[in-house]
Amino acid sequence: MFAEERQQLISGLVGERGRVSVTELADRFSITTETVRRDLAALETEGKVRRVHGGAVSSDRLSTREESIFERTIQRKLEKLRIADAALAMIPESGSILLDAGSSTETLAEVLAQRNTTAGPDGELVVITHAIPIAGKLSNTPGIALQILGGRVRGLTQAAVGQATVEAAYKLRPDIAFVGANGIHPGFGLSTPDPEEAAVKAAFVKSARRVVVLADSSKLDAETLVQFAALKDVDTLITDNTPSAELSAALADAGVDVVIV
Repeated sequence: MFAEERQQLISGLVGERGRVSVTELADRFSITTETVRRDLAALETEGKVRRVHGGAVSSDRLSTREESIFERTIQRKLEKLRIADAALAMIPESGSILLDAGSSTETLAEVLAQRNTTAGPDGELVVITHAIPIAGKLSNTPGIALQILGGRVRGLTQAAVGQATVEAAYKLRPDIAFVGANGIHPGFGLSTPDPEEAAVKAAFVKSARRVVVLADSSKLDAETLVQFAALKDVDTLITDNTPSAELSAALADAGVDVVIV
């Protein structure tokens, strides 16, 4: 295989998966890791990929890049629906849960609203959120007592952020927090591009008795600007594809239960 042909295939893989590793490419094309690095260097020069430690990511996958909540809700809808169905099975009829802002958690709110919910023997299910779209989907759902955390609403994500939101979150102790992430990395942990969003997510993770992360596979092995939790802070990850060998090992070492749907 000519180098140009191989590099075209590598570029296609990066575009499809979001990230590839040097060792994975070496095995796939039966070449040395040095040859892979030369290929990646050539592709980076052409602006087709961006090299990172251990591999490469899509050239548009910058640490500060963030799409609006409206854009994200129409992406990978089937995968997010499977993730939401798995998360729904973890939600009791009563008790308390916290729903972070995000397209995966918003999908969970949709399926929760469709569930035939009635108050359990211990009362209604308390749902706490700082996300306006999620609150809208659950505001009239029988069997759910909705609580909204206040703060300055960030237009891009339609979520309340700021010191008031963080302080309110730290005063709670929900049974389960369902949290989203823009990146889940074996070394960097969980991250998101915006510092204020990160502060709220960190408060959710610290406050909850159990932390369940909902993230489609495009978020795996990604790093964005601000870390808000380490892998060891997470109890369960629900995703739609098997994580890479490196991330799988890191999740196992951190004691994270991985659910693949």
